[in-house]
Amino acid sequence: MRHNSKHQASEAKKAISLPISRVRLIMKSSPDVSSINQDALFLTTKATELFVQHLALTSFNNRSQTEANTLNYSDLAKTAEESDTFHFLTDILPKKILAQDYLKTLEQMQDEDSDF
Repeated sequence: MRHNSKHQASEAKKAISLPISRVRLIMKSSPDVSSINQDALFLTTKATELFVQHLALTSFNNRSQTEANTLNYSDLAKTAEESDTFHFLTDILPKKILAQDYLKTLEQMQDEDSDF
């Protein structure tokens, strides 16, 4: 029976693509975490992998069709901006704008503030 549980653990590790050591490192970077249960580590790694896969697939399906079979940063940013599910990522995946466009927007905001 013990051999079977080791075999299952080995098979479970093969079922994930993300490096568990990196996920552990990220989890340990939190000051609130003192120890990490192996099951929690595996489940967090698998959940992260599924989340990234869902984000990529959603972004791929909603991408601008300029390049076939290509997913760009702008596709991810668009998904974050337009999807309720991924909207919390807008700070992490902001839409890229040109510096000159940003400066114009900043100037307009300052003009609006000075009108008051």
